[in-house]
Amino acid sequence: MDQTITYPELQAFVFAVFKAMGCPEEEAATATAALISADLRGIDSHGVARLSGYVRLWEAGRIIAKPDIRIIHESPSTAVVDGGSGLGLVVAPFAMKVAIEKAKVAGTGWVSVQNSNHFGIAAYHAMMALDNGMIGMAMTNASALVAPTFSSERLLGTNPICVAIPAGEEPAFVADFATTTAANGKLEILQRKNLEAPIGWIQDEQGNPVTDAHALKKGGALVPLGGDREHGSHKGYALGAIVDIFSAVLSGANYGPWVPPFPAYVPMPENQPGKGLGHFLGAMRIDAFRTEEDFRKNMDQWIRRFRASKPVEGQSHVLIPGDPEREMETERMLTGIPLLPSVWEDLRTTGEKFNIKF
Repeated sequence: MDQTITYPELQAFVFAVFKAMGCPEEEAATATAALISADLRGIDSHGVARLSGYVRLWEAGRIIAKPDIRIIHESPSTAVVDGGSGLGLVVAPFAMKVAIEKAKVAGTGWVSVQNSNHFGIAAYHAMMALDNGMIGMAMTNASALVAPTFSSERLLGTNPICVAIPAGEEPAFVADFATTTAANGKLEILQRKNLEAPIGWIQDEQGNPVTDAHALKKGGALVPLGGDREHGSHKGYALGAIVDIFSAVLSGANYGPWVPPFPAYVPMPENQPGKGLGHFLGAMRIDAFRTEEDFRKNMDQWIRRFRASKPVEGQSHVLIPGDPEREMETERMLTGIPLLPSVWEDLRTTGEKFNIKF
């Protein structure tokens, strides 16, 4: 049975772990907020379940707790950031702040990132723009677990995209999704629960669709959004490829099969063409396009009209991207964050490494 922990308790524990790794106070706080935002929003696959993975990457020397994060190339509206092998949970917010500052001056700001690591959920970084009344975008490439359409080789990551758009009286539109039918973290949850995966999530080593949630460990691969060619997997493949190119080919990070794997025990790919993992972040000032007041009114109208659409039988209403996560965040701030027993034990063990009680 899941055990529940309050947000302040979990926040204090995760912050203590990042501090024990050697992160400066401000960066430990940033990493903590970014990581736990996933648990709050119900994206349990990308929250504290991954904390021990970050620790192992740090122990292996692949994450630097005090990175030298810097701009290595820029124009008035663009920049490339070198993350210094830091936590992506810290590097991506730095890059998003650069994008926001450039948007304040130029109308839009676009930042590609090299030499970073896993950055948690894309929504956390895209939503930073909302606090400045801007539209935000965030995407990242990831270690190769995904076979392109018609391929049996793993060449892409789950490569998520998030777009966050402010409204007026209505809450923001926040679309955050992997470019695969399911993120790898969803498979990890099925593995912890000893459940099978739905058809269309994963294929075996020969490229046949399977339901074995452990198929990746046997040479299988995740499949692009759509599942197969007849259901549009070529579109998911294209989306994942776009993320890979914007995040890495554009920044000088590693791309395709050369992206560093998240598990610290997996050997690094040979002959890597770039540096670390890549991200791409953007911010757009609304008044660079039209008056902010008119835009927000139209966004409210857009949201209300879609919410008012007639639902199919068996459904009570139509959702707007961001609705489920926002409702989950409100609920979990009040009632606590549920953790699977395996995650609870993993956090306890992680705490013991640093003499921090969970």
